[in-house]
Amino acid sequence: MTDAPRTPGTVAVPGAVLSFDVVGDLADATPDRPPLVLAGSPMDSTGFGSLVARLDDRVLVLTDPRNVGRSTREDDTAAVTPEQHADDLHALVEALGVGPVDLFATSGAAVNSLFLVAAHPDDVRVLVAHEPPMAALLPDGAAIGRACDDLVAAYDAAGIGPGMARFISLVMHRGEWTGDEPVPDPAAFGLPAEDDGSRNDGLMANMRGEGCTRVPDLAAVRDASTTVLIGVGEESGGPTDGEIAGRAGYAVARELGVEPVVFPGGHNGFLGGEYGQTGKPDEFAATLRGVLGG
Repeated sequence: MTDAPRTPGTVAVPGAVLSFDVVGDLADATPDRPPLVLAGSPMDSTGFGSLVARLDDRVLVLTDPRNVGRSTREDDTAAVTPEQHADDLHALVEALGVGPVDLFATSGAAVNSLFLVAAHPDDVRVLVAHEPPMAALLPDGAAIGRACDDLVAAYDAAGIGPGMARFISLVMHRGEWTGDEPVPDPAAFGLPAEDDGSRNDGLMANMRGEGCTRVPDLAAVRDASTTVLIGVGEESGGPTDGEIAGRAGYAVARELGVEPVVFPGGHNGFLGGEYGQTGKPDEFAATLRGVLGG
């Protein structure tokens, strides 16, 4: 399927229109090899280019969340909650008409996908939730929650530079977050100091929707028919000394009673130059193939 056709589509949902692409022909999918949905949040589908090239024997579905990429929404400044994102994924699976699907979800989408499985377990055969930043399960979860509130407040007051600098500093931090960490300078991350007046950033919409602190019904996830695998990056650190997303991945796996799957690279392990970042896409894709059964 190296030269597989890419067919665009849209799904209308309350307050938004979601855009997606099917790579290959849905008719070629089988119950044992269903379509593989690749989902990020706040990353849109352009971040999966390197992974798509390495999964060329699967029918793939690439989706843009309602607040990024080609997808649109009626109020682009409003909060977007994990439940809304999960409902959007459910609407996508229904629109495809070939469920259950396999789902690889990374970062915020990994959190959203767990909400999806809790509410609609029949939608997904195998879920690989890669580094879900479910900070509320961590011992320092309350401090992280306050930091998320602070970065949204900084964004509202002064724009993307101060807000995003706080976010980057938070997610790169290793070990316990105390709340006493210094306030970062946007210039240190190449971010603008001036405020352009916009307040429609997709990441900040997720943060405003408590994406940093929400936890799905994990008992429902445990009881679901879905095979749930939790991925952590080998370069993201361990369960106590790592970055927030990696530490939270270990915590989610523990709560679900499963062993985490260690993926090559870090939080960006699947990237092959997208956004100027390069992980280990060859090794990452091989691991993903393995856990999905080839």
